[in-house]
Amino acid sequence: MLNKINTVKDHLMGAKEKRGRYKEDFRREILNSARELFINEGYEKFSMRGLAKKIDYSPTTIYLYFKDKDDLLIAICEEVAEQFLANLSRIRAHPSKPLEALRQAMLYFIEFAFDNPNQYKVFFLTRPNVYGTQEEFMERESMARNSYLEFRKIVQECIGAGKLRRMDIDVLTQVLATATHGLIAITTYHKNFPWADRKVLAITLVDGLLRGFQK
Repeated sequence: MLNKINTVKDHLMGAKEKRGRYKEDFRREILNSARELFINEGYEKFSMRGLAKKIDYSPTTIYLYFKDKDDLLIAICEEVAEQFLANLSRIRAHPSKPLEALRQAMLYFIEFAFDNPNQYKVFFLTRPNVYGTQEEFMERESMARNSYLEFRKIVQECIGAGKLRRMDIDVLTQVLATATHGLIAITTYHKNFPWADRKVLAITLVDGLLRGFQK
């Protein structure tokens, strides 16, 4: 009798795990297809009906996972931001060399974008205000906010260690971040220009910026 009960339990647990894997696989299919549509059609032309047609499911099924296209876009962005946060935390785990940590963090941003242009485009260029206003972005818990704050901590630690001159922390953080994005955007969207090696461009930009803000 006990063996039969255990067999039933094992069967139920196995079925539950299968359902869980199916839901996760289907959610992944939705996100991957949505990312393609955001890239190819843009935010304004994106529709849940178009997404449903692409993956051959009814819109009603998709609404069980995501309430609207903003919910989808945030989910895609949060996955990218989660990668940012994990890698920034790993880089920051060496406090004895704060300036090198900052250098590696900036180079990581550029390398990520070069290696994952579609994820970069969706995260930064699809709808910049998807997280709401500036105040809402900073007040709400999100991977995007936390990754920004983690990068900000790296910059702050450089200032605290006397490696960078003292100035408004948010100004310096945002200047360093947006400078890297400028390089990423122009080399991504103007591919026919005879650019120098992108790795060389990245290192030259980052090293030049950091030298300019050192004490």
